[in-house]
Amino acid sequence: MAKLQDKVALITGAGSGIGRESALRMAEDGAAVMCADRDFAGAETTAGIIQNRGGRAGVLQVDVAVESQVREALDTTVSELGGLDVIFNNAGIGGAGYGWEQTIAVNLTGVYHGLFHGAPFLAARGGGVIINTASVAGLVGLTGRVVADELPEGAGAYVAAKHGVAGLTKQYAVTFGTRGVRVNAIAPGYIVTPMTDPVRELEGGVEYLESLHPLGRLGQPEEIAAAAAFLASDDASFITGVVLPVDGGYTAR
Repeated sequence: MAKLQDKVALITGAGSGIGRESALRMAEDGAAVMCADRDFAGAETTAGIIQNRGGRAGVLQVDVAVESQVREALDTTVSELGGLDVIFNNAGIGGAGYGWEQTIAVNLTGVYHGLFHGAPFLAARGGGVIINTASVAGLVGLTGRVVADELPEGAGAYVAAKHGVAGLTKQYAVTFGTRGVRVNAIAPGYIVTPMTDPVRELEGGVEYLESLHPLGRLGQPEEIAAAAAFLASDDASFITGVVLPVDGGYTAR
């Protein structure tokens, strides 16, 4: 069903994983999609799939940690695709191996850039929707084999950044609600994407991660994409300020 017909969406991190599947899903639901990613080749591949399926898509190389690139992406989306109705601040990196500053710069400041410039941009155009990718790590702490006994710098940064995304989501929902901008976040559990490869590749890693979810399995990126498409649509017209767990019951424990 074309629930996003005639809408235009800008999706960061669209070159792989959740971002790619969300771009494909929103295009399937009728939206034109600007595929933005630091990995230009990945974003180009995503846009190519959409175009081959008969949809409209553009490509941008965007590092969300660079404020000017995020701001310019808004104008470019409008000039190339004719509008902007949905912003999905999805780009992110895993905490391990990146350290505090880089993890915060991408996972928190990058989302802030999308909100700070995106919310007034949409409001000035009559309203729209912003979706942020948070995490179960934005609702609870991580435990067990996912982190070491002495918390690595990057893991702590990831949890801090995702909690920050949850807070920003609520604040921007309150601030821009009367201006026609809905702001929500999705908190995925462990999803089968390149980001979870390091843990899934450990001996027994998949089984361990599955055990953390009451449904007994990992999530698929298509399942997060379905939630994003729902939040972007008018079916969610009275939903704002929500951090929606799509986590197989992870945070219900």
